[in-house]
Amino acid sequence: MTDPKQEQRDAARAEDPAAGPLTTDQGVAVDHTDDALSTGDRGPTLMEDFHFREKLTRFDHERIPERVVHARGAGAYGWFEPYASCAEFTRAAFLQDPAVRTPVFVRFSTVQGPRGSADTVRDVRGFATKFYTSEGNYDLVGNNFPVFFIQDGIKFPDFVHAVKPEPDTDIPTGASAHDTLWDFVSLQPETLHAIMWLMSDRAIPRSYRMMQGFGVHTFRFVDADGHGTFVKFHWTPKLGAHSLVWDEAQECQGRDPDFNRRDLWDSIAAGAYPEWELGVQLIPEEDEFAFDFDLLDATKVVPEEQVPVRPIGRMVLDRNPDNFFAETEQVAFHTANVVPGIDFTNDPLLQARNFSYLDTQLIRLGGPNFAQIPVNRPVAPVRTNQRDGYHQDALHTGTNYAPNSLGGGCPAIAGAGGSAYTHYAERVDGAKIRLRSPSFQDHYSQPALFWNSMADWEKEHIVQAFRFELGKVGARPVRMRTVEELSHVDRELACEVARGIGVPEPQGGAEPDRYKASSPALSLEALRGDGSVRTRRIAVLVTDGVDATQVESVREVLTAAGAVVEAIAPADGTVEASDGELFPVDRALPTVASVLYDAVLVPGGPVGTPELADDPDAVRFVRDAYRHGKPVGALGSGVGVLGRVVPDEVHRTSGSGQVVADRGVVTDATPGVAQPEFLRAFVGAVAAHRHPARPEVRP
Repeated sequence: MTDPKQEQRDAARAEDPAAGPLTTDQGVAVDHTDDALSTGDRGPTLMEDFHFREKLTRFDHERIPERVVHARGAGAYGWFEPYASCAEFTRAAFLQDPAVRTPVFVRFSTVQGPRGSADTVRDVRGFATKFYTSEGNYDLVGNNFPVFFIQDGIKFPDFVHAVKPEPDTDIPTGASAHDTLWDFVSLQPETLHAIMWLMSDRAIPRSYRMMQGFGVHTFRFVDADGHGTFVKFHWTPKLGAHSLVWDEAQECQGRDPDFNRRDLWDSIAAGAYPEWELGVQLIPEEDEFAFDFDLLDATKVVPEEQVPVRPIGRMVLDRNPDNFFAETEQVAFHTANVVPGIDFTNDPLLQARNFSYLDTQLIRLGGPNFAQIPVNRPVAPVRTNQRDGYHQDALHTGTNYAPNSLGGGCPAIAGAGGSAYTHYAERVDGAKIRLRSPSFQDHYSQPALFWNSMADWEKEHIVQAFRFELGKVGARPVRMRTVEELSHVDRELACEVARGIGVPEPQGGAEPDRYKASSPALSLEALRGDGSVRTRRIAVLVTDGVDATQVESVREVLTAAGAVVEAIAPADGTVEASDGELFPVDRALPTVASVLYDAVLVPGGPVGTPELADDPDAVRFVRDAYRHGKPVGALGSGVGVLGRVVPDEVHRTSGSGQVVADRGVVTDATPGVAQPEFLRAFVGAVAAHRHPARPEVRP
């Protein structure tokens, strides 16, 4: 199947560097590039050296301004295809024919930190998709939260200034745990719903490939007859939505600050293409006021129990960019890039974004012609009267105004009812005022909805997150105000937070039974995915004398299931297996940690002896995997290593031939090839991703 975007990219590629010698920008061949032209071998450099001046000048101007928010990101190309025609509610061409694949480019990002910050910080993640449709580019510019922190875009500079590093110290980087953000939150209750998401594990995703995406706003589908339907967009990963735990996320920042970016690149390079399903919540225009919240309020969700998500298509990312700067850094998204059949609503935050995104590209990308950059260029034909400006690459001819007769009236406007974009006809009237609608004033019921929907372990993590964040706040009044605001959501939540940050427990707050509603679809428990172990990273700890046959029997099954298995040893190179053969090592213990893997296995051999059982790195590896709720397995004498870490309550040894599986800890003391029962239990534990309900590790 041809990909018009790939063909377009191929035409934009630079000259093959192997096709000839090094040249200047003017095409002049260069015979020496290691020394500047000078008077003698110790004399002054000569300014007539045009190659030296060009090389330095180009280097001095390589950087462009980074994004104010979403500066750090990763991107990939792929395609989208609908499951069936969506003509009943939208005329958008890319949503009509299941046989037509629309090229896409997706950029994932963090929000607060600069380009040089770490991937696994606690933050919102951007999830922006550019569809290169036959009718022009459509940008679905979303996040991994379905709600935002503010209701009106006029507050966006205030929110971003508050969450960004403090202006005097430029600290912290890539973090929200500081005074100015929480001062803002404590004074702006509309932030609370998004703050609940930020304090949850949704803010520290395991992988971009295991992360939901949302359009955030209520948009409008428009059919061929001009009838509108309100729509909310949802991306659901096929692998399920999975997260890190906070301690793990913090260690990842040191062990591999590129953890999420590397994961996306490596998976695509290995052919394990990530996939998401696009779903929509459809709300008839006549039901606009059928909810106890306002559909135009970007701090609210439409519970899936009230309006189910309807799957309409799938997206697969199957190509990494060829050049990070040219593509991932220069891609320009804009919420107002829409195609016929998709329109806006009067959401005040969306209206502001429709202005701001275009405005910011003009300075960041150096002028109005950024749509000509290959990653931004539509595959649909472009015929405009726009001319000139910085970085104009097109060679225009003819007239550049309308109407005209000298150019034959071209380009002519599209006929009514044809392929042209037609705005939804909506009557709007009212006085000019600066006033928020009363329907936007409920700031507590939906944070409570989110809290009530969490599993016990998710609630525990949320409390811990609040304690960490507010514990970093130096201003005691800010801590107290925030706890007071939380008391209007759930009094017990507020009290739990207060106990951890040294402020009084609130006396008032929400009535115990005021907010009882829940939405199970909001919990990670409901998003475990397809039940596979595809792309999960499994660490197998080995040392001299390891039972190589046993290791290979496990590797064969896990690899066949799509997992990535790596042998980890105290040193790189090889170890001598129990049969005397050399067994290859993938990585050395000092260079990795369990936070970089999804599960750990300790095989048999002499690993129950000091080679690993007394190796502090190996013991820590197993200990951290266990306390982070990851699957832990052991075979043969490897069971002894688990005994150093795992409590007897979970680590129940068995006789030979008996498999014990409890809360993600799977053991079999049988020597030799791993038994099918063990393999089934271990694969099942890995597929479950996380096992949070465990007793503490051994002291």
